[in-house]
Amino acid sequence: MKTQIVILTASVMAATDLAARRFVGFDGNVCASGAKALGVIDAETAADSMAPANVLGVILVEAGAAITAGSEIQSDAAGRAIVKTTGAGNGFALDAATAAGDLIRIVRGI
Repeated sequence: MKTQIVILTASVMAATDLAARRFVGFDGNVCASGAKALGVIDAETAADSMAPANVLGVILVEAGAAITAGSEIQSDAAGRAIVKTTGAGNGFALDAATAAGDLIRIVRGI
């Protein structure tokens, strides 16, 4: 079982329904592809509700594709973690993902 070590959690007003374990933008929407994320949503959150976003630490996130441990991570269009290409970095993978939907740990804030 993978665990988190969250150092900082912030609240953000959900502009839309937000899925747990996915990146959220500073505006409360699902993080856009390649954009800088505020953090990772910790619980399913309905629109117009306050959502807990894990900002710093070792954080669980859903993968959007296969990922090698140690890779720098960015958000895809659905807020899932993918290997950074040209977007903003949102952490580093501690675990490998073999396919989309896998839960991995990332380190944010280093």
